[in-house]
Amino acid sequence: MNLDNISIARDNTIRVSQLKLANITRLIVNQKVNKAVEQLKFSNKRVSQNVLKVLNSAISNAENNKQLDIDNLYVKEAYVGKSLSMKRFRPRAKGRASSILKPFSKLTIILEERINKKKEDK
Repeated sequence: MNLDNISIARDNTIRVSQLKLANITRLIVNQKVNKAVEQLKFSNKRVSQNVLKVLNSAISNAENNKQLDIDNLYVKEAYVGKSLSMKRFRPRAKGRASSILKPFSKLTIILEERINKKKEDK
């Protein structure tokens, strides 16, 4: 993997389950960056705003740190992982309590610059 033409951004504390986050990230993998941004802007899911923040961070990392061209950027990979879980308890009948788990997720987005070389016939 050539590290010169990729850019990475991470968020380790997104307050949503891994399955809901993975459903959103599947939409943007292998797409151009501007198309992925438009996809996330018009999504009705609450978590799409968090994914958009991470994607914009990866775009700015590519532009400022690696001097990559934004027009040639694609979403190469998007990983979703498990983070911490807040444990809460709810009172139930007969003096018992049941536990509630409020999960957090991790998100990693990797962007890649792809240069399309067109062969011109002479």
